[in-house]
Amino acid sequence: MDVGYLSFHDEIPIFSSLLRELHINVSSLTECLYLLDGRLNQLRIFYVNIKIIHHIAPNIDMKKKLDNLRCFSLISKNETFCYSQSIVPLLHRMSNLKRLDLYLIIDENKFIDGNCLNNDIINHLPRLNHFIFNIQSRIYEYNQTDIRSNEDIQITFKTFPNHKVISCVDFFPEQNFARCHYYSYPYTMENYDKISNNFPGGLFKCVREISLFDERPFQHEFFIKISEAFPFLQKLTLENFQSQNKKSDEDDQHLSIIEYSYLTELRLLDVHDDYIEQFLFHSKSVLPNNISLSVQYDFLKRVTNHFTREQTRINSAKIKHVFLAGPGQHHLSKDFYQYFPNLQSYCFSLIT
Repeated sequence: MDVGYLSFHDEIPIFSSLLRELHINVSSLTECLYLLDGRLNQLRIFYVNIKIIHHIAPNIDMKKKLDNLRCFSLISKNETFCYSQSIVPLLHRMSNLKRLDLYLIIDENKFIDGNCLNNDIINHLPRLNHFIFNIQSRIYEYNQTDIRSNEDIQITFKTFPNHKVISCVDFFPEQNFARCHYYSYPYTMENYDKISNNFPGGLFKCVREISLFDERPFQHEFFIKISEAFPFLQKLTLENFQSQNKKSDEDDQHLSIIEYSYLTELRLLDVHDDYIEQFLFHSKSVLPNNISLSVQYDFLKRVTNHFTREQTRINSAKIKHVFLAGPGQHHLSKDFYQYFPNLQSYCFSLIT
């Protein structure tokens, strides 16, 4: 069992005729369905975070109505191939639902757009008056000529009442998938994953954790946009191996310096050197004290010029914990410890 996710079997005696509200993390859809098989027959509010959404086991009754349920929130941060086979039938059992929150990453052979949400979900929930969603729909091995534009996707949400819907469409040829990401706005989740250069902007005061990913380079202006959109950002993960457009040192002096006032954790394990510079150069970024950094050791050594570079010294001095990854164990030199004077802990992780 993974920490934070419960895993159990249907024979475990979990029954209550009094429980009205439940918030729980479970390892798979199966555990969620066991909890909805009648053993919690007065449940009205159900918030569930599911690690894996898979096909429904044949021994589970998917016809039994969940008439008492009024509020349902489903979060799953891992990709699912079972939207049509598992999620849609589950929601059809909740005919009296008044509020629905969905956070999903869906892999189908088509984009799940606003028309799909209407036909698959909304039309089957006549009492629904509050629908919050954050959905990534992905297609692998796509033909770009067959993929609809963001404008096409927006048209499918024209009939959605009460909410502004933000969307963007991305193509990632190296990993061979296309993605349509859309969400109701204002955004209410605490995390925002896989932000690309197509990020439409906005203000996300609830968000504390983000990840950035693209196969095109992120420029300095992109990070300005990110810092303005997520003013209370605490954790940032970046994945991008594309070099930034090179600027001279003189050009760097004219860049707006970005301040990350609340950042506590910075993960730069899968990045080009330029993005380590982006955060460690004091001419580009101001990091807060006591930050944790995850980075490949050889990359860090190269960017800091063997822990002697002045441009990266100020922000490096603010690092409190460092997670170093790389092939083989490394001896940390005296220069390393002097370069990170406030370091309280470090660890190595071997990668091949």
